[in-house]
Amino acid sequence: MFVVYNGEKKELNEGANGFDAAKALDPEKKNKALAYKIGEKLFDMRTPIADGSEISFVMPESKEGFEMMNHSCSHLMAQALMHLYPGCLFGFGPAIEEGFYYDVDFGDRVITEKDFPAIEAEMKKLSKQAIPYQREELSMDDACEVFKANHYKVEHIKELEGVISCYKQGDFIDLCRGPHVPNTSYLKHFKLLSVAGAYWRGDSKNKQLTRIYATCWESEEALKNYLDILERRKANDHRRLGRDLGLFMLSDYAPGMPFFLPNGMIIMNELINYWREVHAKEGYHEVITPTMMNRKLWEVSGHWDHYKENMYTTKVDEEDFAIKPMNCPGAMLVYNNSIHSYKDLPYRISELGHVHRHEASGALNGLFRVRAFTQDDAHILCRLDQVEDEVKRIMSIFDRFYALFGLSYKIVLSTRPEDNYIGEPEFWDKTEAILAEACKDSGHEYQINPGDGAFYGPKLDFKLKDSMGRTWQCGTIQLDINLPHRFGCTYVDEKGEKVEPVMLHRVVFGSIERFIGILIENYGGAFPTWLSPVQCAVLPVNASVHGEYAKEVAKLLEENGVRVKLDDSNDKLGYRLRSSQVNKIPFTLVIGDKEVESKSVTYRVYGKQEQISIPLEEFKDLILTSIKTKARY
Repeated sequence: MFVVYNGEKKELNEGANGFDAAKALDPEKKNKALAYKIGEKLFDMRTPIADGSEISFVMPESKEGFEMMNHSCSHLMAQALMHLYPGCLFGFGPAIEEGFYYDVDFGDRVITEKDFPAIEAEMKKLSKQAIPYQREELSMDDACEVFKANHYKVEHIKELEGVISCYKQGDFIDLCRGPHVPNTSYLKHFKLLSVAGAYWRGDSKNKQLTRIYATCWESEEALKNYLDILERRKANDHRRLGRDLGLFMLSDYAPGMPFFLPNGMIIMNELINYWREVHAKEGYHEVITPTMMNRKLWEVSGHWDHYKENMYTTKVDEEDFAIKPMNCPGAMLVYNNSIHSYKDLPYRISELGHVHRHEASGALNGLFRVRAFTQDDAHILCRLDQVEDEVKRIMSIFDRFYALFGLSYKIVLSTRPEDNYIGEPEFWDKTEAILAEACKDSGHEYQINPGDGAFYGPKLDFKLKDSMGRTWQCGTIQLDINLPHRFGCTYVDEKGEKVEPVMLHRVVFGSIERFIGILIENYGGAFPTWLSPVQCAVLPVNASVHGEYAKEVAKLLEENGVRVKLDDSNDKLGYRLRSSQVNKIPFTLVIGDKEVESKSVTYRVYGKQEQISIPLEEFKDLILTSIKTKARY
């Protein structure tokens, strides 16, 4: 038999598996490869290779390798738990972006992080035994018999169709599609991270299970680097920094509805000002639509039937009203307020709408998961032939915004769902191709997320990566033919006939509140000068001697639009310098004898030890340039 490897045809013995192939084709990978691939399909290393296949190997340092190690490690942890806590029942245990978790029913036993060392010790013991992961295929009846003692697994089995695959390692067996690493010895560098409660299948009506989070890496160094990042994340927690820097507060009087304090409002307003500046130049018409509207509107849009449980409703004059959970229906009414010609399109409506959604109380998390937030929406109504150019134009806006904050991103194209979608398949094929072409023409790579489009059209999601390696879903572009149809939106074409437009939903920040939370953690609270609530601190060495000149400096900067804090208190200079650093003020000026005599300043940039003395006018130009160019100092 033969296979194709690295573009070359290679002979292998009949019935060769992944280990045989690695030994013959690339011996260094024999004991390192976790699995092999034929096209995009993964196979266990013990699986025989089909004759004529083009193969490649999955290595631990790859994304697929990381996911496979973590999925395998979830089984390893479950086996250890079974040994330590006989009778515990397992729910789901998937790999996730940075590791894995397993939901476990421990009965009356309470598991805490104090139990982690014992669990890890058992996992290490099992790892050293190099227990093979072995695939088994069962009928539904046989699977129900194997897992009869675990009603969670039996419930899941009865939802499956066809042959049911399981993986066994030693005395532990679990439902799984696989593939897995060859044996437990491939899993050496793991760490249990945290424990939380999680309802079975995410339904609060079901029993709450214990969810144990953990992570597994290809080397001790990689694990250490990740744990160091976790420590940085704790230090940069936006809830703590938001409190310490006076940015926002939360109150039990309004769960999930943040209060923005003066310092936080400066950041929000700067973001909004920039947003408005860009959108005005890009031809968007900014509007404000009502916060609360009649039930009839939400029935037209479909939200009353499909989203009501997440909406806040009330009665006004004996009629049902709802606080808006999104801005789209209001934008439809704005569009329909006037007659549109094909010459008017694209018609771009933007709105900073304050929306409310009833999120579960247990899901609320600082600014990241809230019930009230400002959505930087835009709705573009256009002809189908304009969609590609409009998407490219939107993507150029996204590039500008995210580059400003040092946030890289990847794009995911979500395609037609398998069922319950509207429109003809030909329409979906065409619009998906348009979005893909817009990405290519803009110089952006994208990944396909098959079947995850909205029921009304495909979408592009922009996954941002921050300074600590986390991924955030912020920007999105969604193509929609549903709402324009529901609201009877039309334009008059060149033949004088009424035609329905296509609509693009689009957000850059997504939620301004959430984006501020991301920025707080991304910058560790040390905002660039243009965003910083206080941009410059002025500290006279001795207020009675240097105070007058310090006031002149502060006044000059304030008159030029700089946000200045004059700290002429009686505290020692060292204390005031530390205070400026603790508050992460971008520039700190010290005014002493030399500065008074020469009409200069000595400044220090946050996070740096170097002190630089320059004329006052020169410093004014320097800080104004930093603000104007939105530079990161």
